[in-house]
Amino acid sequence: MRKRERGKRRVRRVVVVVPSIFTLANLFFGFWSMVLAAQGDFYRASWWIAIAGILDTLDGLSARVSKTGSAFGAQLDSLVDMVSFGIAPAVLLFFLMFSTQGAFAWVFSYAFAVCVALRLARFNAQSGEGHKRNFTGLPSTAAGMTLAAYYPFTQTEFYRVQLEALPWSQLMIFLIIALSLAMVSNVEYARLPRIGFRTARGIAGLVIHLTVLWFAIFNRDIFFFPLGLAYVSYGLARGVALVFRERGEDEEADSDQTQPELVVHGIDERQRKPVP
Repeated sequence: MRKRERGKRRVRRVVVVVPSIFTLANLFFGFWSMVLAAQGDFYRASWWIAIAGILDTLDGLSARVSKTGSAFGAQLDSLVDMVSFGIAPAVLLFFLMFSTQGAFAWVFSYAFAVCVALRLARFNAQSGEGHKRNFTGLPSTAAGMTLAAYYPFTQTEFYRVQLEALPWSQLMIFLIIALSLAMVSNVEYARLPRIGFRTARGIAGLVIHLTVLWFAIFNRDIFFFPLGLAYVSYGLARGVALVFRERGEDEEADSDQTQPELVVHGIDERQRKPVP
């Protein structure tokens, strides 16, 4: 009995450690990305951030499947995400673009890192409220991977033929500002649907995951940057639509409350009968 209990404890310890291994591997690739960016190897630096994003997904998945999530793991994950999806993309964009645009262009990279820190701090503060169907604000992982996917996108034939003439230095500044504001906003972004075979949502989740996997294998350079832009735009458009919808409902409610009574000299004008 004692040997069996000891064996179970060892297995339990291994299962608990697995999510942290994925998290620290995430940190490894985020740090390596910064080293490569400083050396001018922007292509590999970009994709190591994407690898860090995959590992970030795996650590959360392994923690949920094994039911070994802990406060320590959550704090470690946030600290690592700050490096891999806050500092690493900011450093990559600095060396790629802002280092030649003036003495203070680095401020845009710094602002992005600040918003990632604020986003992660808010996520930690809200983590005790239970699982939510949507993210409040753009996830830092999506923001960092969108910035990282820009350079591989510039190496595609489609970019060189169709888009290279655009003012990308100004457009990337606008994109960084939009990503930063989206992270600290209250706009809700949908999570990827979970995979399943019993419900339509589960089957849709399976199709989405397989589609992303297919493009990741065969067309990753041209796929991920437009995907990130589409996800950011979807959340912003959804937020604007909800604002107009709530405003319309409020105006309708106010009009109902302020509708005057049609009573004149003791007569109800709607029914033309004496008011008792």
